[in-house]
Amino acid sequence: MTEKVKRDRKQGWDTRCAMLVRHFALGVMPAALLFGQSPASAEALVPKNARVMTAAELYMVFRDKTWKWEDGAGRMQNEGRIFTAWAQSDTGATWAEGRWILNDHGQLCLKAVWHSQEAAASNTACFSHRILDNTIYQKREPAGDWYVFKHARPLADDEFKKLVIEDLVGARLPLMQRLVTTQPKSKIDGVRPETEANELGDTQ
Repeated sequence: MTEKVKRDRKQGWDTRCAMLVRHFALGVMPAALLFGQSPASAEALVPKNARVMTAAELYMVFRDKTWKWEDGAGRMQNEGRIFTAWAQSDTGATWAEGRWILNDHGQLCLKAVWHSQEAAASNTACFSHRILDNTIYQKREPAGDWYVFKHARPLADDEFKKLVIEDLVGARLPLMQRLVTTQPKSKIDGVRPETEANELGDTQ
């Protein structure tokens, strides 16, 4: 085999691995984080006089809460602002560990490394919040739609109701980590096609 062929093969492999990492970040995250929430409450346009929520207000909403998803859960631990999560679907198990970050621009960002049997990749999912008369509006950045996250008098199907005090991640995480280690490898070709990333980047 000539040196040129070797270089070409290595370059092709490196490119494929890079694509895998990008695909991975999109393919293993729970749909709730990747595409934004789609709660039963109808999408709503934010009133013009709604204001941006402060980091302190967001802290009171999300601290030491578990966000339940259809296929998993994410825990926002107060101590150390640690974020942990797991998800399990027909494609296998995934888990994540990182930090949850707030700012005075009304944003909650979940910055973590997601692990599956294929690879590990970092991803940042950010959500913006506004408030008016105790009604909280939320949207997934940068391309999500605004909707009512919490009504002034919370409704049963508010996304807010999926924030619970119970830790639904801590006890489940070691199992997810073992599953990721032991579950059969899936074919690279089975990874979802690449789509545009929805990431704001580092938010302090």
